[in-house]
Amino acid sequence: MCDHDAKQAFSLHFHAPGPGHDAAATTGSRRRRLWDLPQQCHCPVVGVCLPLETLSRLASKALGGKAIASDYEVHVGAVAECVQRNRLSELMQNELDRRYARKIRDFRSAKNTQALQDMWVEAVRQSDVSGAFWAALTHPRCDAVLQETLCRDMHMIQHQAGASLRTDITRFNALQHENGILTRELAKAQERATRIIAEKSTEIAHLTTQVFRVRAESIAKDSRIAFLTEDMAVLKASLPDLETITRLQKKIEQMALRQSTVDEQNARLRQELASARKLLAALPNDTSEAAKAVIAGHAEPCIVPVHLHHKTVLCVGGRNGSIASYRDIIERVGGRFAHHDGGLEDSPNVLDANLAAADLVICQTGCISHNAYWKVKDFCKRNGKRCVFVENPSATSLMRGLQQISATDSDIPATNDRSAPLMTTT
Repeated sequence: MCDHDAKQAFSLHFHAPGPGHDAAATTGSRRRRLWDLPQQCHCPVVGVCLPLETLSRLASKALGGKAIASDYEVHVGAVAECVQRNRLSELMQNELDRRYARKIRDFRSAKNTQALQDMWVEAVRQSDVSGAFWAALTHPRCDAVLQETLCRDMHMIQHQAGASLRTDITRFNALQHENGILTRELAKAQERATRIIAEKSTEIAHLTTQVFRVRAESIAKDSRIAFLTEDMAVLKASLPDLETITRLQKKIEQMALRQSTVDEQNARLRQELASARKLLAALPNDTSEAAKAVIAGHAEPCIVPVHLHHKTVLCVGGRNGSIASYRDIIERVGGRFAHHDGGLEDSPNVLDANLAAADLVICQTGCISHNAYWKVKDFCKRNGKRCVFVENPSATSLMRGLQQISATDSDIPATNDRSAPLMTTT
């Protein structure tokens, strides 16, 4: 397996080889040493179990300097020195025992040749042959048959390793080519990423400047608000009647709104009066004065005095701006005012309680939801509650409804029987 001439050239640095050894020299329970093994075992042991770098280092150490030889020459010379005990073989023996100490301990559990062979087969299956080969070959229970099996298996493993190495080299070259392509693409991607990062850094710096400016403006506004709040507190302290003045201003606004509503009603009444006068002027001269009064519809009405006697009047619906006017009218005639907006903002569930607590109900159909309208009508009908339905959500319509209730009360006997409800629409 190894060149005989190379063996002789390398072995000149050591003493001549001694007598040969028996192939199956096993003595008791002692492990065999490297020089105890047959010569045909030395080549696979040195080639498989010791890396070339380690073998060169051991050879240089044995020679007392650096060994000037090729890897093949070092391998052949080391194999030649394994036949006897010398400095190089002792160094290789110690290196092998140190390197594969764990495998040697594992194989020590094999008590017979069959167990040793089973452990070697398992090691081959797991592709862990270097340490297992050394531990099995030097085991005390390794006979000539197992030794031959180990050498044959190792020979075939080396052939397979060579084929695998060639395949791996081909794959390595392909991977190296692919790695070059990917490296160039990665460089381009890194360049793009660097450019994008620079753009984003500039944008972040700009946004950071804007954030600082907005924060500064916010702090300035907060400071101004704090100063204005302090000034307002000082002004309130210097004007003890400020709350009264504010309340009076709100009342003035409500009265102005009420005045606007009255002005609208007056304008409408003036238009009706002008229409009636034109109609009277167009009548023949022989028409009686009474007929003219009936046609004009402006005969002096019979004003019915209204007094609610502390009754609770529930006004359902109406404009929010007219609520103050409604309250003022009802309280002026001696009633207690209650209001529900008909489900626009107030909860519809509260309407039942308000209806139950009211003595009179005025429902303004123009500003109320359908559900609230039917609920009011059904409740008043079932419970005998007096109710007046008005279409125009104005203070005048509300007053007319109250007068209508008072006129009805004047026609009802003094028993004050409220069993029959009043349902009226104006």
